[in-house]
Amino acid sequence: MFVSPQASFHTLLLYVLENGLRRNLPEDLRLRREMSVALGPRQCPQPDVVVIRATADLGPMVTAYQAADVVIAIEVVTPDSEIRDRERKPQLYAKAGIRHFWRVEQDADRATVYVYELDPATLVYVPMGIYHDKLQLTVPFEIDIDLTEIERL
Repeated sequence: MFVSPQASFHTLLLYVLENGLRRNLPEDLRLRREMSVALGPRQCPQPDVVVIRATADLGPMVTAYQAADVVIAIEVVTPDSEIRDRERKPQLYAKAGIRHFWRVEQDADRATVYVYELDPATLVYVPMGIYHDKLQLTVPFEIDIDLTEIERL
């Protein structure tokens, strides 16, 4: 099986998201990159970024977090992961009860962030907004990320 290398966009955007989220991350939350999330038996995807409850951070030997501890799951779409990140992973995350899901895509040379929130009655993600140059949210906490920062890296 051939696995294509990550594009620079993917790596740089992860840096922008991580730094932006850390700036206003509440004390009771932690941010992790590329860690497994246990959704069920034999179902442990690895979102590009997760925001978890601090109580789930049990030290450097942790290999996976429980879905109940995930506050936001973020996937940065690449050509290899397009179907998984657009279709399958949101279904899995929603079924597991992860309340917030972001899908990030490259549109020309810009980042586009699709923000979703879980409808608890239907366990389906509802679109909450599409963001291009600036990501400003108040839920699940104050978030203000300049997505154009990628251009300066």
